[in-house]
Amino acid sequence: MSTGFINHPDFLLHEMGLHHPESPDRLRVIEDQLILSRLDQFLVRLEPSLASEEQLELVHSPEMIALLRDHQPSSGYFEIDGDTYMNPNSYQTALRAAGSGITAVDAVMSGQVNNVFCAVRPPGHHAEPNRSMGFCLFNNMAIAARYALEKYKLNRIALIDFDVHHGNGTEKAFEYDPQVLMCGIYQHPFYPYSGGQEHDNMINIPVPAYTNGVKIRDIIKNKWLPKLHDFQPEFIFISAGFDAHKEDDLGQLGLVEADYIWITEQIMNVAALYAQGRIVSCLEGGYNLSALARSVAAHIKTLASI
Repeated sequence: MSTGFINHPDFLLHEMGLHHPESPDRLRVIEDQLILSRLDQFLVRLEPSLASEEQLELVHSPEMIALLRDHQPSSGYFEIDGDTYMNPNSYQTALRAAGSGITAVDAVMSGQVNNVFCAVRPPGHHAEPNRSMGFCLFNNMAIAARYALEKYKLNRIALIDFDVHHGNGTEKAFEYDPQVLMCGIYQHPFYPYSGGQEHDNMINIPVPAYTNGVKIRDIIKNKWLPKLHDFQPEFIFISAGFDAHKEDDLGQLGLVEADYIWITEQIMNVAALYAQGRIVSCLEGGYNLSALARSVAAHIKTLASI
């Protein structure tokens, strides 16, 4: 199994203040863990492109894009909401993050690699078609998924989201779209205080605080997997948030590395049956640096079948 890996120096340039949990250190500890676990030698490094505005418009409105483009600060920060800021480098970083998913899709569809993990910042799954929010500027996985549908004329793609927070932006981008099946779990009630309704193509399951991995696995077995097998996706995208880890203070769920391995294995089994193994996974949350690094390494090791 050939696994691509995307990171870029641009991703370290975006920051939202000294004590903000969504910090450049998140990617530094991932790189350190890949070296420590000797995984880096097995990965195919890919150079991510910058997303064009035309590609951003696959998901986002021109007005939203213009707001971010035109409010790049020359110094200090531009506040989007109480948790989300842009510094002078953030817009280019966000273009690179969105472009990473596009680069990953092309690498998988060309056969260069079987799957890809994108270690990007800022994350994306809270970014709605008309607004940025919740640490997210553009919705990286939604853009990549729409790109795959349009460029490669796919008929069915699945989006998996196991972040502790509801992927409201991704849901809004694809709600009622028959070409897209989204399967997610998220803590509820919790930021962004959305979700709670299932639709035919949206299997987003709210769970209470302190839900552990045993219960999450039951939900995946009984809710996600039957839908995924019925849908038979031709490509699978993962919004890979690791803040549902029991050590992460920004959430109160109880997953551990073994759960992320198991979830990844289930997704890979579905991809092998229907999607020629095609998976693009992209970093979302995860703010306890040690738990994040260990969980990402476990996820990548599973993707690479090592």
